[in-house]
Amino acid sequence: MVEPLHAFGDFVLDPDRGLLRRDGEPVGLGHRGLALLRALLEAQGEVVSKAYLMERAWPDTIVEESNLTVQIASLRKALGPAPDGREWITTIPRTGYRLVIASPLATYAADMMPIRPALAVLPFANLDGGPDQDYFADGVVNDIITALSRFRSFAVVARHSSFAYKGSFPDLRLVAKELGVSYLLKGSVRRSGDRLRIAAHLVDGDSGIHLWSQSFDGEIGDLFDFQDRITESVATLVEPHIRTAEIERSRRERSGSVAAYDIYLQALAKISTESEKENAEAYALLMKGLEAEPENALLLSHAAWTLEHRHTMGWPPLGKDDVRECAALARRGLEHAAGDAMVMAHCGVALLQTAKDYDWAVAVLHSAAEANPNNLMVVVRAGLAHLHCGSLEEALALFQRANRLSPGDRGAHFSLCGIADVHMVRGDYAEAISWAARALASNPNFDPTLWVLIAANAHLGRMEEAHRHLRGLKRLAPAVTIARIRAGQPAKDPTRTAALLEGLRKAGLEEG
Repeated sequence: MVEPLHAFGDFVLDPDRGLLRRDGEPVGLGHRGLALLRALLEAQGEVVSKAYLMERAWPDTIVEESNLTVQIASLRKALGPAPDGREWITTIPRTGYRLVIASPLATYAADMMPIRPALAVLPFANLDGGPDQDYFADGVVNDIITALSRFRSFAVVARHSSFAYKGSFPDLRLVAKELGVSYLLKGSVRRSGDRLRIAAHLVDGDSGIHLWSQSFDGEIGDLFDFQDRITESVATLVEPHIRTAEIERSRRERSGSVAAYDIYLQALAKISTESEKENAEAYALLMKGLEAEPENALLLSHAAWTLEHRHTMGWPPLGKDDVRECAALARRGLEHAAGDAMVMAHCGVALLQTAKDYDWAVAVLHSAAEANPNNLMVVVRAGLAHLHCGSLEEALALFQRANRLSPGDRGAHFSLCGIADVHMVRGDYAEAISWAARALASNPNFDPTLWVLIAANAHLGRMEEAHRHLRGLKRLAPAVTIARIRAGQPAKDPTRTAALLEGLRKAGLEEG
């Protein structure tokens, strides 16, 4: 069987012909050099040890380690620098080597989707030196790596690579360069009496600047519970900070890029504004990206999200049949989701809110939460499934968990408004107002927050407040009506939206 061609940058390794070509021309490599390059390519970007490389490249030959070093140097010379100035083959101290961007489909072409950002979790420093804390710190890092690996929005370096730096304190920018990552997570463990303190820091690999820091305190007597809490908290908090940093990086370094990943980042920034105008701009960007990559699950799911959001908000449609197009995008996204929890979450809500395919939507949203229970947006989306089609108690628990884990996240209004919605359904209007007010402070442009404030105040006879918020809603969405809001809500159980719609009617919102 003929092996596939391996492409990276301007190079093509043709195993069948036993040569490396660049722009169609052969590159001068000997038999051993080609075998070594093939072994690096097969590792698909993972760090591999010297022993592994020698065994894999030359299984029937006894080779000294010094000869491997010579062959690596020859390969580097033949390949030259990568387009970003780095060497194609990086040395990982005390571990081995890594071929940058090494997979059968990878390429450095400027118009293709760049590699997703990568993160390395470094061993946590034991500041007190006790063996108990050392063991505990290593366990925490292992669990954090496992939890972060569930996120598809960034890659996580394997433990054996990052643990090569255990006990050493080099320049973090150098570590990031050696590991080929954009971000580093470092930390420390300190004991004080019967208490342990874990400090975690997310660092930008290029600048060495700290993007986020937090400390966690717990009792030594309950180490495993404490370890689980740290893992959950760190995994939940790191992802949104990396996402925010990547949006800023795209704006700063790749403004106007047409690469699929940059299109996703540009669209996400626009969607997050909760603005009707920028929502339309986001959709146009995503459709442009899908022209080049029609099976890109990330673009498909976010395009479905933009249309679902417009329909849910009661905003004017963008096409002849937004509902049908949204459902089609969601189904295509699920076909290519490959277990990506965020893709499943956005597509599941599109099926719930727009296509009204309740059973499938709930199954998808539950699967998303199982795939990554530490993704805040996924947790909120699972809460939405319960709000409309399941248990109100479970919906409240999911919304409260999301809010507890990341109260200051840029998407906090989703969980806060979700809590307000549960109280609205239960008829606890004063509590609904309290939570909706917090959601409004988090994001003043989220229409459902104003729906709750209008309806709950109207039910309590506070018509002046209800009318004030109604005027605010009309400024955001001039064409909004009760009919449009009803059309955008799931209707499996009409009692779940009855109090909201009746309150809006009492406040004087037009029927449609």
